[in-house]
Amino acid sequence: MTVATVSLPVLKAIKNSVIGNRTAKTALGLDEVRVASLIECINNPPSTAGEPDRTITEVRIEAAHIIASLSYGSLEALRTLLRLEALQALLYAISTSPPSDPSDLKAALARALRALASAIADAVGPSQWGLSPTISGVRSEAKVALEYLFQLEVLDVYIPWLLHPSTQVNTAIAQLLHTTVRNSEYRARVHEWSPPADRTREAKGKRGWERHESGTSPTRQGGWITRTLAALLERKDSQLQEAVLLALAGLVKDNDGMAKRLARALPGQESVLLRSLALAKSRNVDLQLAASLCATNILRACGHAIVDSPMVSTEHAAAITIMHVLNRVISSDTTSNQARTKACFILYHLVADNRIFCQLAFERNSLAQVAHLVNSITPNEKPAEPEDDEPESVSRLREAALTAIAAISLFDLDIRTALTDDLRLLPAIQASLSNRYAGVRYAACQCVRALSRSVSALRTNIVDTGLGIAVFQVFMKQDENKQVLYAALAVICNMLADFSPLRTVFLEQGCLSRLVQLLHADETELKLSVLWAFKNLLYKATPELKREVMSAIGWDNFTMLLLDADAHVQEQAFHIMRHVADGVEDVEYLFSEMGGGEDLLGNLAKAMESENEDVVLQAMFVLANVANSPARQKSILSHPRILGKLRDCLVDAKVEIRRPAVSCVAELARQNPLSHRELHEAGIDATLRHMLEYTAHVSASPTLRFGVGRPMGIEDDLEVQDKARQALHCIEHGGADP
Repeated sequence: MTVATVSLPVLKAIKNSVIGNRTAKTALGLDEVRVASLIECINNPPSTAGEPDRTITEVRIEAAHIIASLSYGSLEALRTLLRLEALQALLYAISTSPPSDPSDLKAALARALRALASAIADAVGPSQWGLSPTISGVRSEAKVALEYLFQLEVLDVYIPWLLHPSTQVNTAIAQLLHTTVRNSEYRARVHEWSPPADRTREAKGKRGWERHESGTSPTRQGGWITRTLAALLERKDSQLQEAVLLALAGLVKDNDGMAKRLARALPGQESVLLRSLALAKSRNVDLQLAASLCATNILRACGHAIVDSPMVSTEHAAAITIMHVLNRVISSDTTSNQARTKACFILYHLVADNRIFCQLAFERNSLAQVAHLVNSITPNEKPAEPEDDEPESVSRLREAALTAIAAISLFDLDIRTALTDDLRLLPAIQASLSNRYAGVRYAACQCVRALSRSVSALRTNIVDTGLGIAVFQVFMKQDENKQVLYAALAVICNMLADFSPLRTVFLEQGCLSRLVQLLHADETELKLSVLWAFKNLLYKATPELKREVMSAIGWDNFTMLLLDADAHVQEQAFHIMRHVADGVEDVEYLFSEMGGGEDLLGNLAKAMESENEDVVLQAMFVLANVANSPARQKSILSHPRILGKLRDCLVDAKVEIRRPAVSCVAELARQNPLSHRELHEAGIDATLRHMLEYTAHVSASPTLRFGVGRPMGIEDDLEVQDKARQALHCIEHGGADP
């Protein structure tokens, strides 16, 4: 249905009908004529002769309110807004708004821009709080719109409104920054932004022949945005403070330079970090969470490496303060599920991949709090029929709590033991693996992944409770969510280790064919995880299992993996080859299946020339395994490139590569006395002498022994020295052992 005219009463009726009503939003979103008229009202509202200016302003305000409401809750409405360029219309209205425009109009425009930009960012992803489904139907259009939002000339339109006298306007723009800045590229653009006048002044200050040092440029240091947001934080409006803290949290993420500035106080001022910690103790729960997230991201971005430094002690104290705040929110039965969900995710961000903070979270009772929360909202037994009526807020809360648990328990055996034995969380984790929400299944898989890092848990609790089989069932689902599949595959990788009692069970139930199926996926990340699983499966495997696995992969396919454009794929493929060829008979099997020595050694030589050290390392291990086969040593010695690359690795590769390299030389020299001529012609004997020439001098000299780095070609690793000495002795004495 369309309307011929747009009047203030009509707009108010439309607004009242769509707010909180997804069906009404969808119906309106499908009516492009009506939506176009609403967008037109933003800049060119209909007016009649003698109509008061205030009425025209109210028409614009109501139109902005409707666009803000349409932005969320309806995919059709969002698609229509994007197609009709509502984002550009709002930005134009802001850019042309004179100082005389009423503050409530500017606030309405800013809120509409924030709502639409946030919906666009949600459609593009990633989610800010947990795992959310990608809105694939509009993602491509939304991606273009989001890129437009972060163009310099567009940033010039809305960021200056952080200085507007209206607190409502400031709040909306700060909220926009928080909800839309989700990757490092956009983070850098906002961080480096400064007003056009400042940029012009800076450009005029540089003469034509002078270099522009981006590192010292005020524009590049994020000074303006940091100072402006920090100043807004001193306002006494709690909603503005919350928005500013969230904006700072988004901008400081993984930004070491900005984090250090926010952690450091200027003379006579309080640092943003200390201000955040103080606001985290307020009575407003939303403000507590925003302050905790801001402080968390500052701490995690600082990246101090000196463990005994005073700053680290300050970080620990700050982390403990944040944990106490989060514990109170998580354990409160009167706090909303949404707030507790955010608290759990903030705890996750605080401890993720940080062994020290994980230990602090365990000692400060954070793990016990989130475990109790999960047990309290998860039925002990799986219901006979799926509970589709569970509120989404409860499912998201469970996802958040399980995510925090997985992060805390990732590193320490005692923490994982507490999880299984004291907190008795396994039934809740297992029940969550069949939850209808993908985020819950994903988080449950992450918990099992952490638990499966413990050999004892893998051999007992995970097997006895059926938790391992439950994850395997998730892994085998053909229509499983991609992120859940990745998480389940990571668990399967651990459970295919040689010490796992589930390895045989999984193979009997079709694991191998499922892995091969996923190996042919287009996603590199998935391919890498599958190769990791094969690598674990082939470690210390029987000859029969090796042949079964390699036959399933296919030797032609495997050769393509060795030559893959992605170095990480190459590394995993050569690691698999290393496990296949860990015995003399297995080396013969490898040669027979890969077309003889020429193809195999050619691939090894190419890998040894790689710029990626990890690829070189795995290729060197394969070569060392091949050298253990007397029947194949002649192939190595006669290859035109292998010995030269072997010598290069002895000279200038990292010690992890030099060790298998010198072991390979030692084995060639020990078992094959006729190798002396080839090794000599390749210059390897001279290289060995040079490696050992100054060994005694280096060992006796404190200056050289503890100096930075090693002189080129002179060996400082005792294991490599010993092998080099053995190899040189064999070469010089016809293969006799020293």
